[in-house]
Amino acid sequence: MGIGTSIFLIAVGAIFTFAMDATVGGVDLDVVGWILMGAGVLGLIMTGLIWGRRRQVVAAPAAQPYVEERRDPAPPL
Repeated sequence: MGIGTSIFLIAVGAIFTFAMDATVGGVDLDVVGWILMGAGVLGLIMTGLIWGRRRQVVAAPAAQPYVEERRDPAPPL
């Protein structure tokens, strides 16, 4: 689950929990909202852990000094 999907689930869950006052037969929308928000937070945590492992910095070996010899062309005779 990506970051965008997790944030979407949190937003939809918050709407179900805090903004809606509707009733659906046999379904408690507050509980559905809390479940969606929990799934979104869990998705954010897991995405952060997965992306955190991928972005490890690997130190490259130090570059050898580069020496360039420069010679001017000989003047015309």
